[in-house]
Amino acid sequence: VQLQASGGGLVQAGGSLRLSCAASGLTFSSGTMGWFRRAPGKEHEFVAAIRASGGNTFYTDSVRGRFTISRDNAKMTVYLQMNSLTPEDTAVYYCAAAGQPVISSRFCLPKGYPHWGQGTQVTVSS
Repeated sequence: VQLQASGGGLVQAGGSLRLSCAASGLTFSSGTMGWFRRAPGKEHEFVAAIRASGGNTFYTDSVRGRFTISRDNAKMTVYLQMNSLTPEDTAVYYCAAAGQPVISSRFCLPKGYPHWGQGTQVTVSS
C-alpha cells in the first residue's frame, strides 16, 4: 500500500491550501480515509475522515466549517480543502487509509488506520 500526499506549503493566515493523497495497492473504494496532523512536540491529531462512499464526513471541532474532506474513488485520491487557515493549523499533515470501513468510535483514532502516507508540511504564517 502506498499513500502519496502532496499540496502542502507556506501560506499566510487566512489563506487556503488543498492537500491531495493518491493511493495505490488497496481497495480504495471500500475503506474509510482520514487526515491527521502532527504539530511539533504534539501527538497525532485527527482532522477529518470520509467513509467509502463519500456520503459521510467527520471533522474535529477546530476545523469544522473551514476544512472539507472529499474523495474521488475512480482516481483513488482523497482531498483536504483547507480555508481560513490560522497559525494553529501549522503541522505535518498525514493521510491514512483504513482499507475497510471504520466504525464511528474509531474513525478519529490513529490505530483505526493501518496505512499511512509520508506527510506533507503545512506552515501558516501570521
